[in-house]
Amino acid sequence: MSDLTPDAMPGRLIAAAAGLIAASGAGSLSARRVAAAAGTSTMAVYTHFGSMGALVRAVVAGGFDALEAAFVSDVETDDPVADVARQSAAYVHFARENRDLYAVMFGIAALGEFRPTSPEELGVGRRQTLDRVTSNLGRAAAAGRIGAARGDAPTFRWWTVVHGYALLESSGHIAPDRGPKSVLAPLLCDFFVGEGDGRARALDSVTGGLASLT
Repeated sequence: MSDLTPDAMPGRLIAAAAGLIAASGAGSLSARRVAAAAGTSTMAVYTHFGSMGALVRAVVAGGFDALEAAFVSDVETDDPVADVARQSAAYVHFARENRDLYAVMFGIAALGEFRPTSPEELGVGRRQTLDRVTSNLGRAAAAGRIGAARGDAPTFRWWTVVHGYALLESSGHIAPDRGPKSVLAPLLCDFFVGEGDGRARALDSVTGGLASLT
């Protein structure tokens, strides 16, 4: 797991690289610029990562490590639909608090030659986070709240909803003080109703799960 604590050198370098990419694209990356932004020497870049490509990969992997940590910070409850809503809140909160990192993780910031293309590269971190949601959706199916489904299709439908919301909010198209209640909650409610839940019950669970955002 990548060390993203502010006082740890790898974390400082990752944060510096993420900030440079978000501000000016991957073309702005150099060992000198990353080191200057992190307040260290260029030797530190190569000591900890070996190459600029490895540093960019560490930015992505470290971001997913941090997102996974946010997902597991809440204790599982007896309402799996509310638990998915809490994961949705954690996802949006992560995007709010780590805008540069989020932009790099999902290719919103231009990565140029460092852009992941292979299934292995694109899968970095994805499984460790989406599996958390898949588990709760499976619990919701077992509880009769939603229909059983094969594979990851419901999880990817959830991801499309929440990532789309987080992206629009981060770009200023949705106001963060009103969006969770007026946009995200209805979207998640519609998602769960579409998966088989009752609307009143879904709305109650989603509203409770998103409480930390509203």
